[in-house]
Amino acid sequence: MISYLKGTVATIQKSSGNRVTLVLDVNQIGYELQIPRRLSQELQAALEGKVQVFTHLQIREDQQVLYGFASAAERDLFRQLISVSGIGAQLAIALIDTLGLPNLVQAIVTGNIRALAKTPGVGNKTAERIALELKTKLAEWRQLAGVATPASATGPAPAILEDVEMTLLALGYENSEISQALEAVSQDTLVAKSTNAEEWIRSAIAWLSQ
Repeated sequence: MISYLKGTVATIQKSSGNRVTLVLDVNQIGYELQIPRRLSQELQAALEGKVQVFTHLQIREDQQVLYGFASAAERDLFRQLISVSGIGAQLAIALIDTLGLPNLVQAIVTGNIRALAKTPGVGNKTAERIALELKTKLAEWRQLAGVATPASATGPAPAILEDVEMTLLALGYENSEISQALEAVSQDTLVAKSTNAEEWIRSAIAWLSQ
């Protein structure tokens, strides 16, 4: 079992179905890994230096696929997700991409079906199954893994959240992009305190346009 790889980024490519493939050069051997888009964005800034990617090897009769993650905790969460009936590797990565590690764990532990269902391919029934099967496991695992509980305000107030999300979706942004933008913008204390949907929208668009 390969726990992690440390090397330099050779290439990062997007392929069909929004899959992102990383080729990591480790001692002149190129390892091909499928990674979340969130990780690809982090690696873009580290093209000149060494990076560490935590891995999960999936072996099937017809192929072997190596998946890469930003942290051991993210890799372990991926393994928890694919243990749920009906959740394959692609859906697990989509969940991580859409919500990010702390918010995904929080959504599962609190049974936030609405948040889980934002992920493309995850309907309410699937979200309910994920929460039902993993709620207790992740509540305990989160403490052991040291996964921080996200701040209560990682986005707009509930009263305007739907307006912000619907506007950004109408502008062509994906749920995963919107989630990341709102998470980033909420770090600005002035925006975080705002109950003005237009201010959130402007700030999110500015972040997405960087």
